[in-house]
This record gives sequence, structure tokens and C-alpha cells, in this order.
Amino acid sequence: MTVRTRLRLSSSDAAVLAEAGALLGSLASRDLSVRCRQGPGSDAADWAARKRDLSGVSSARWAGSITKATNDQWALARRAQAAELTWLRGEITRIEARLARPVGAKADRRHGAVRGCATRSEWHAKARRLHALRARLAALEGDWSEGRVHVVRGGKRLARRRHHLGEAAAGRKAWTERWQAARMFLSADGETGKRYGNETIRVSDTGQLSLRLPAALAHLSNAPHGRYVLDATVAFAHRHTEWRDRIAADRAVAYRIHFDPRRGRWYLTASWHRPAVPALPLPAATARGVVAVDMNDDHLAAWRLDPHGNPVGEPQRFSYDLSGSVRHRDAQIRHALTRLLHHARRTGVCAVAIEDLDFTDSRTRERFGRNTSLRRIVSRFPTARLRARLVSMAAEQGVTVVAVDPAYTSRWGAQHWQRPLATPTRTTTRHDAAAVAIGRRALGYPIRRRTAPPPHDRRDRAGHRTVQAGPEAREREGPRPRSSGPRTRSVSPDRGAKAGDQRAQHHSGHAAEQASWWQDALPLSPQEYG
Repeated sequence: MTVRTRLRLSSSDAAVLAEAGALLGSLASRDLSVRCRQGPGSDAADWAARKRDLSGVSSARWAGSITKATNDQWALARRAQAAELTWLRGEITRIEARLARPVGAKADRRHGAVRGCATRSEWHAKARRLHALRARLAALEGDWSEGRVHVVRGGKRLARRRHHLGEAAAGRKAWTERWQAARMFLSADGETGKRYGNETIRVSDTGQLSLRLPAALAHLSNAPHGRYVLDATVAFAHRHTEWRDRIAADRAVAYRIHFDPRRGRWYLTASWHRPAVPALPLPAATARGVVAVDMNDDHLAAWRLDPHGNPVGEPQRFSYDLSGSVRHRDAQIRHALTRLLHHARRTGVCAVAIEDLDFTDSRTRERFGRNTSLRRIVSRFPTARLRARLVSMAAEQGVTVVAVDPAYTSRWGAQHWQRPLATPTRTTTRHDAAAVAIGRRALGYPIRRRTAPPPHDRRDRAGHRTVQAGPEAREREGPRPRSSGPRTRSVSPDRGAKAGDQRAQHHSGHAAEQASWWQDALPLSPQEYG
């Protein structure tokens, strides 16, 4: 959980924070350099030695925060290297398979053959790309084996911009301010049992902010024990009650102070871990039905389903716009999910069903070829962020999230539910039908829809029923009871491939195997009695 507020500082307070952040940032840069030279063989003894070296000029708590942040940054760089290794090897494999096929060859799914390059010029471009990827892979494998990581405090993108100041709108002075602000370090981990949950950066229940200055800046302190009390008062507008409960119980709260040079403002960020929400059993979560959601590039298509898998009410659509900056996209997603959860609470359900989508492997250019529009849509579709946002926001509302297999939900939903759900006053889209398919799969029902009920005189030969009944309901669709007497067919009705399972398959086109027809034995003639 993270909340942020603005700090309205005086010029003297801002100068003290800037000096402390620059000093601690230089110590963090030095510690990161030492950690990168140690490589993967670093252990707890090396960590303790680095912490002792930093404690002399700062403090034990500042040194602990710096070394922990350094270890996290190094581990993140190693995970990024591993992910890039996997991606490069996959790209090389795909390009080699395409280059091995003749020019203009089409894909053959039956034999697992990929499509070839469309033209000879495309084949030549793919061959050049293959050589470039192999060179990148060789260099990365060398870094991985030797334990080298390439990390820049402040960000590589901002560091590269230093060489292109003439092309940017901002000049050298603006870049220097951003660079110094990005390399400052004013972060302190929380400590349970300490006063107000943090001994280094402390915020009292009255909003008073103070921090423990490093040993080299102890002469700037204005409070006992080397502390500096700021004139600004802290007030969190979001989750203020939860934050006050934590500091009143002296539970750990981590703080981070940072400066935004573009706006010229200082900010304080508070974060803490919340207890894990217990997982609700699936039958209890879906006892009142679900709100099924089909995720799309520009909207969420939702439809409520009752516990028996029947659509109830009208379909809902929650639109969002994924163009623009990252903050704009994130705000759009949060707004759409908020409206979705409010709709789920109004309908009285306790679960939201979504597809377990992952487009990580589909964002490569070898996946869709020249279809740049589809690649652009897939690349900007935030499946992972949307899932993470939905899970965290649903936990706050007491709503359970049910993830289902996304295979063929759009195709089979349109096949079985799009036309039956359309009315003269309502146009059912393909996305609405997909939401119904997702909800039925979350409830454990097959996607396919049963036809209309048969007439009274043709019950045995008119088709399936529409009622979605449980196993205990009478006259539900199921296997016929076995009767005594000889059979007229050679195969017994209870020995078929799918006998006794009239809805075994959850996919389209499944024809449930019917029991074999039989006729009771005819009465014996008078001659046969003799």
C-alpha cells in the first residue's frame, strides 16, 4: 500500500533535504559500484562489510537502507538479464525457422511449419537481424557467466539524453536538475516496534516530519540526537485513517522523500505491507453468480450471470483510452475498474470472472509479421497491469477474482450466445457473448447453449433442454436408466466412449453420445409355448 502527499517546504528545509539527499545518493552510488564488482559470489559477510563502511559517514539505519536498495537493484538487473536471454533465444529460434522455409511459403499448422518470408528482400532483412541478435546474445551470455550487470543510478535513458541536449527542448541546466534529483537517496525502511514505525524518517500523529541526519551533516540538526525537524506539516488525503492506525500501534511504515524538478515540488511517499487476504473457496464465491468480463483494447465488456449460468440483466461496457502517457493510461484503467467493481457490488455478486491473458510471447514482430496494427494493439494492451490493479482493488471491495482459461471464449461465445441474446431493442456484440462464455466457464458450466425445450409429445426426439439445473434436480438431462431385457444393438448403452456424460466437453460442436435404442422382447406365440 502506497500513499503520497506534497511537502510545502521552506527554502531552508529544501536546502537541508537537498544536501542530505546528495550525500546519501553518493554513498548509494559507491555501494552499488562495490556490489557490482563482487558479482554473484557475494554473501552475508560481504553485505555486513559494506554496511560497516557506510555507517561511519551516515548511520547504521541509513547504511542498512542503502545496502538493501543496492541488493534489490542488483537482483533486478540480474532478472532482467535472464529475461533478455530467454527473449533473444526465442527470437533467434523463430527467425531461423522462418529463414529455413522457402520464400513465400505459407504456414502449415498440421505439421508445425511456420510461414516463410514474403519476399527476397524480407529474407535478407531477417538474415541481418539474425546476425545482430546473435551478437547481442553472445555479449549477454558473457556478462551473465561473469556476473556483470549494467546499472545506472538515475536511469540509462536520462543518462543518454545528456549527449542530445540540442535535440531536446530543455537545456543543460534542466537536465542537470533532473539528473541530481534522480540520484538523490532519501528512503528509509520501516521498523516495527519503533516510535511511529520508523526511526530514520519519522512522521508523528500530528503530522510533524523529522529525519535523522547523516553523521557528516550532524551540524545542521535542530533537534536532539542529530535530528532535523521540518516546518512543513504532513497530511495524507488518501487512506489517512489506515496510516494513523499503523503509526499509533508503532507498526512499520517506510518513507521516501523525493523532488520533482519539472514542477519544483517535494513529495513524501509512505508505504506498508498489508496482511494477505484469505482466499475464498470457489463455490462460496460464485454462490450468487459472477460478473464476467471480456478485456478488449478500448473497453471492458461485462455481463452478470446467475448461479446457473444464465445471463441476467443488460450487458455493460466500461470504456477507456490507452493513448497518451503512462499516467494517463494508468488513470484510465483505474477508472474503468472502479466502475466495474461498483457494478459488481450493486448487483450483489461476490466474484468477477476474467480471462487469464498474457501477451508476453505475442509482442514479437515474428508473431504477426507485417500486421503492424495488430502488433501495436497487443503491445499496448496492459494485461499484467490490469490484472494486478483488479486484484488489489477487488480485495478492497471484498470481491473475489476468478481467472479462467481464455481459449476460444470469443469464438464459442459468438457461436452459441450472440444471436440468442440479441433482441429488437438490444444488439449483442461479440464481446458481450464472450463475457457470457467466460462467466459460464468460471461457474463450471460448458460454454455451448442448449436449444429450446421440446414439445410434450416429442420429448425423446426433439433435443436438449435449456434449464441449467444441478445434478440433484429431477428431469434434468442425463443418461437414461438401464432397463432389463435383451438389446437389439450389439453395443451396450453404458459402454460408449462418453456414455453417462451428456455434457463432457466444454467446447463447441460436441455431440453428446446418446444411449442405444432398444426394444423389449416380444411375447411368445402359442406354438412356442408348446
